[in-house]
Amino acid sequence: MTLPDRITYEWMGTLDNDSLLVAELSLHQLFADEEAAERKRRGERYELVRGPAELMSAWDRWSRVNTETRQRKLNPRRVPRR
Repeated sequence: MTLPDRITYEWMGTLDNDSLLVAELSLHQLFADEEAAERKRRGERYELVRGPAELMSAWDRWSRVNTETRQRKLNPRRVPRR
């Protein structure tokens, strides 16, 4: 699935439930990767809201899609990190 640069409600409205869950999983992984890198870099000084633009953008994109999954009463599945 190709994710757009901007996550909009109109785009999410074009997705069926399965496609929305795939998008949510992909965006969550991108956010988790950015967050892990920032946590490693900042250590105990890590604060999500004080992160770089890339981290905040990844969070924003994932959060929008995650909210839509919750509104549809879907349950995103997570692959455990190793």
